[in-house]
Amino acid sequence: MSGDVGPRTGRSSGRPRRSSADVLADAAAELFLEQGWSRTTVDQIAQRAGVSRGTFFNYFESKADTFWLDLDATAAGLGDALRASSGASPVRRVESALVQLAAAHPADRVPWALTQSDAMGLGDDLVSSAAVRLVRIRATLTSFLCETAGAPRGDARAEVAASALLAAAATAVVTWARAGVHRRALDQEVAEALAPVADGLAGAGRAAEG
Repeated sequence: MSGDVGPRTGRSSGRPRRSSADVLADAAAELFLEQGWSRTTVDQIAQRAGVSRGTFFNYFESKADTFWLDLDATAAGLGDALRASSGASPVRRVESALVQLAAAHPADRVPWALTQSDAMGLGDDLVSSAAVRLVRIRATLTSFLCETAGAPRGDARAEVAASALLAAAATAVVTWARAGVHRRALDQEVAEALAPVADGLAGAGRAAEG
């Protein structure tokens, strides 16, 4: 869903809905804008979408999950992107995978939770729902770095590298979402944010080996 305009009108002309999850996410956004996050219930979202409460829980565990429908769909491809990545080192492979993942994200699917959070009164709920996702992604990156570097599980250097790379990528996503009419391609934003971090980590790795 585009974060630049109202929930229903933010779609590209002629773009079909992917599933009932889209309908529910749109309904949630409309209600959050109309009456605020705290006053909106799952039952109201389901009613607005024209489905049952049970149908809502077929797609989302909580109303906070509606924030991240599109980014969750993109992040689901992280494992495949990592396995298909190439690079001179594990860090470079992570860098490449994150940029490719950003390139695969539909350009018109801007998370409204990042652009209209104040209007919706999301507050700490936005932070906590984002944190859950970042922790999961960080674990995936750490595991990949350990495996490809032949390091033991939970290796401190892998933990630090995963955290640094993820922080850069996440910052790029927020910058991209909030840029409005000046928004660049997401993969360009992510690539520029990751480059100095990956350079530093790669340089530190060479120094340690030397």
